[in-house]
Amino acid sequence: MAERLVGRPAPDFDLEIVTGDGKDFGRAKLTDYRGKWLVFFFYPLDFTFVCPTEITALSDAYEQFKALDTEVLGASTDSVHSHKAWINTPKDSNGLGQLNFPLAADITKSVARDYGILIEEEGIALRGLFIIDPEGELKYQVVNHNDVGRSVEETLRVLQALQSGGLCAMNWRPGDKNLNA
Repeated sequence: MAERLVGRPAPDFDLEIVTGDGKDFGRAKLTDYRGKWLVFFFYPLDFTFVCPTEITALSDAYEQFKALDTEVLGASTDSVHSHKAWINTPKDSNGLGQLNFPLAADITKSVARDYGILIEEEGIALRGLFIIDPEGELKYQVVNHNDVGRSVEETLRVLQALQSGGLCAMNWRPGDKNLNA
């Protein structure tokens, strides 16, 4: 049976990354993001069809996330070398081009498993997106079938609702009043 993640400390991670410009390798740990919000998302595979639409849309919206004191980190079960090749492949050749955030490699699949999104029989992750608060608590998760991409606008809306510090009604938008408890 799946275990609940929302409202609990986010599962820890320490992953190898490639920078968004595709030039350098490094590491990303959950503790690196303390004091900031984090949008941590998984996608199934490099060099596929739906994945680049999501990754580039999140990259295009990066300044909006940054304005909300939020970092973005993408991950899949591919290697950093595959990520680097994909970033360095032109968009018109099914590449990503330069990104505004790093991509992490969960080659052991342990982080995808810890976040409850690993398709064990295929060795790839579902489309899982997690919002983690500055103290490391997992506040939001959405998991999609791999055939369907996610929404940057909805991710931003939920992030802003969480940051509002109050109760938010259905379809809450920035500027709307919070509900009284």
